[in-house]
Amino acid sequence: MMFCGSYRPSDVELLLKPITIDFMADLELKESLIQSGKRHYSEMLSPEKVPSERYLGLFHDAHQRNRSQLSGDCLRLAQLLYEKHGSDLALVSLARAGTPIGAVLRHLVARISGTHPAHYSISIIRDRGIDTAALGEILSRGHRPESIAFIDGWTGKGVISRELTKAITQYNRSHGTAIDPGLNVLTDLAGSAALAASSEDYLISSSILNSTISGLVSRSILNEAIQPGEYHGCVFFEEFAEHDLSQWFVDDIMAGAIEHLENGGAPRSPELSRNAQAEVSRAYMKEAMTQYGVTDENLIKPGIGEATRVLLRRFPQRVIVRDCHDRKVAHLVALAEEKAVPVETDASLPYNAVSIIRSARDA
Repeated sequence: MMFCGSYRPSDVELLLKPITIDFMADLELKESLIQSGKRHYSEMLSPEKVPSERYLGLFHDAHQRNRSQLSGDCLRLAQLLYEKHGSDLALVSLARAGTPIGAVLRHLVARISGTHPAHYSISIIRDRGIDTAALGEILSRGHRPESIAFIDGWTGKGVISRELTKAITQYNRSHGTAIDPGLNVLTDLAGSAALAASSEDYLISSSILNSTISGLVSRSILNEAIQPGEYHGCVFFEEFAEHDLSQWFVDDIMAGAIEHLENGGAPRSPELSRNAQAEVSRAYMKEAMTQYGVTDENLIKPGIGEATRVLLRRFPQRVIVRDCHDRKVAHLVALAEEKAVPVETDASLPYNAVSIIRSARDA
């Protein structure tokens, strides 16, 4: 039976296995288990809750301020993907951050081309690779390997982009396929994407909510509940249905993209330089690790999207912003206040925001 979470079947098919989790670790315990190596992050979830009224207000304000750029970048990426793949395109978004973007792209490609690409969302997990059962299912439905385009919202340091390249290269070698291992995103901060509409660190509003903008599903899970040959798992939070914005987000960004189409198309983006972006990313990571005494680069999350997700799902030590009065980071400052996380200002920051996860040894 097709599983699409709270999305419409025309938005996406989620190749994930809904499961139940009896124990959810609080953030401090989860952080300790992850950093001690006792558990992998994909084996656990922390409890989710609906956003506060204050935070929801900040979300809608941020969404409206970034709506034009976000919808324009979705339109530009849809055009780039169609130019590359034509009517043979099969969109495969990376759950869960890629799912809302993939759903928008699916409808946009249909509108600009008259074709109706499939859109699947599958799991990829850092250090564990891609869900090969889900990938095999997509190929079994007759999609050519060359037609697959992997979708995510953005790159931060390029970790998932590198994980994807490694996993698909291995899959191609073992299965004799020729799937493109490149990641396609709206904004590429790390210079690691195959296609990107932008390299600007702006707020992709779907990044600052959890399940209530991602089909009411959790991030993907790979633990003892997942048997060999099964899809990676997820929890389906049906109890949050009255707070769900998943379909609304797709429809609203689609409406914004149609406005661009009716007014001459997507705004032009500055020429992108992957090498320059990659150098900025490498230099900042080296500097930040030295400045803050961090030995594990996984604890540093650059870019406004990644910085926000740390405050929502991890145990942050600090948040660094380029300008604490910039409305782009208002939601971050508010979240940090709620969680009593210190906010520092660094005018030389190459991103709008960075979060640093608290080391377990400092707990």
